[in-house]
Amino acid sequence: MHQQIPAETPAAAPAEEPAAASAGAAPPLFTWEFATDPYPAYAWLREHAPVHRTELPSGVQAWLVTRYADARQALADQRLSKNPANHAGSAHAKGRTGIPGERKAELMTHLLNIDPPDHTRLRRLVSKAFTPARVAEFAPRVQELTDQLIDAFIEKARTAEKGEAEKGEADLIHDFAFPLPIYAICELLGVPREDQDDFRDWAGMMIRHGGGPRGGVARSVKKMRNYLVELIHRKRDEPGDDLISGLIRASDHGEHLTENEAAAMAFILLFAGFETTVNLIGNGVHSLFMNPDQRARLQDSLAAGESGLLATGVEELLRYDGPVELATWRFATEDLTLGGQDITAGDPVLVVLAAADRDPERFAEPDTLDLSRGDNQHLGYGHGIHYCLGAPLARLEGQTALATLLTRLPDLELAIPPEELRWRGGLIMRGLRTLPVRFTPPNVSDAG
Repeated sequence: MHQQIPAETPAAAPAEEPAAASAGAAPPLFTWEFATDPYPAYAWLREHAPVHRTELPSGVQAWLVTRYADARQALADQRLSKNPANHAGSAHAKGRTGIPGERKAELMTHLLNIDPPDHTRLRRLVSKAFTPARVAEFAPRVQELTDQLIDAFIEKARTAEKGEAEKGEADLIHDFAFPLPIYAICELLGVPREDQDDFRDWAGMMIRHGGGPRGGVARSVKKMRNYLVELIHRKRDEPGDDLISGLIRASDHGEHLTENEAAAMAFILLFAGFETTVNLIGNGVHSLFMNPDQRARLQDSLAAGESGLLATGVEELLRYDGPVELATWRFATEDLTLGGQDITAGDPVLVVLAAADRDPERFAEPDTLDLSRGDNQHLGYGHGIHYCLGAPLARLEGQTALATLLTRLPDLELAIPPEELRWRGGLIMRGLRTLPVRFTPPNVSDAG
């Protein structure tokens, strides 16, 4: 559950960019071409306009922060509030800066929208129920879910084979990267198995419409909220050893989560807990396909029974082409200066994690994928008090998924030319729509 999530806005025609005084106009942002490879444009911004005011596809004006040092400062600067009430824009503009539908569904009181002292209180309460120990205990189940999903598309490939030399095919997003974190977070939250496919459908609506009209996402948010409120009532009567029951029990100095707070926290943990991992797996596999030497290193390391390169490799994949392109919204609570740029109270500020994590002032050869990179203090999980609460789960799922795929399907390959891949247009998240792959189905005796 990554703390830097949601609220995607549609990709659209290039917004009019203000000209930089010394280097001409900024490159077009938020086009479909930009979505495919935003890194050259971010490199230009880092060099010429590191704190850059632009109009987003939604029509909202915001500052983009692209250098590592500025980004790290902004993520920890408490003058930059997470509370949308601090946005000086119109009511219409304020409605464009959050997760679609969360305001109407009364789901605003979660960690992505609040500041201390409420943030401190809620995070402390949630942390009691969502501990690293709980994640460690969950590792065998993540492995089991991973193997089951791979088994399913291997079996589908076997039944579809027309000849012995025929390779199996799958969409690694739809068949693997998407369902794995959905089922995992549902189990952690305590969603009964018979209801988990409903969550998969609602989450799928968010994925499909994240770069399009907000209405589809808002409808799914409302359905999720209604379900979670009902589930919370059931857990109050029949608590279990799950995260929602823990949220209900959690208290600090006599303070308890209200029903709205519990529903909002369960919602954001679910929302934040699936899409980041979908993109971590999808972007990670794509990066390995595009860097076959690094993939070979990792497969050799796994075959030798080593885990060190897997651990550093997942951190490098998060830095190189991570799942969260921009951190979620922040709003200046007073006039301030960031990266030499004056920002007015009420202005929205968006920290571009993807740009900061390729800053040559911080990372040597930042555009090179090096799975053994040391001193990799990337910002993929954020920084400061909003650092990702679910980073241990994200790491567990990412490492398990990549290791199992590369071990069980060693000849996994892209099934279409790379230039035919399409990236989902949006503002916050970065991920592929689909990832068609081919592989040789292992013998039945070899299957997990």
